[in-house]
Amino acid sequence: MPSARQKLLRTLAHKSFRLGEFKLSSGGTSDYYIDCRTTTLDAKGSRLTGEVFLEEIRARGWKPQAIGGLTMGADPIVVAVSVVSGELNGFLVRKAEKQHGSGQRIEGFREKGARVVIVDDVCTTGASTIQAIEAAREFGFEIVGVMCLVEREEAKGRPNVEKAAAPAPFVSIFTANDVRREHILQTEETAEHKVIH
Repeated sequence: MPSARQKLLRTLAHKSFRLGEFKLSSGGTSDYYIDCRTTTLDAKGSRLTGEVFLEEIRARGWKPQAIGGLTMGADPIVVAVSVVSGELNGFLVRKAEKQHGSGQRIEGFREKGARVVIVDDVCTTGASTIQAIEAAREFGFEIVGVMCLVEREEAKGRPNVEKAAAPAPFVSIFTANDVRREHILQTEETAEHKVIH
């Protein structure tokens, strides 16, 4: 029986990964593109995302009260983990402060001094993760861990996030290479299957 982690990797490789030539938000180009939202917003993918993140949080003994991240890559992850756990609250970090109403940057759970985990879907340069870390600390949260679903292992992503997160650890569920390997494996299996039939 495959684990939730294995099933999530398969789903990401099938639904979220594409080979080709793509322009990145960092300005560079890449021979692959990964859009985690096609997995994190999928009914089964969402549940698996929640289970895998929760498993990792529990395994590390972080004991947070809430989980949050920068809108919008983090949004489906925050909701999935919150729903699956039945106990972790969620919060979302706006890209900029709201210009009306209460003008707050953090939406949802707002308890100063609370232990929280920052999440993101893809980490390339780490810019969106770092924005969320800074906003959460500014608000008064205590960050106990930082997690991303897929780390692209490019440029200075990990060192940037680790520096901003310190002393909290930075964990990636998968690397882009994990997803690429699984994607290629699935493509080969499909090709073999077609040959047999």
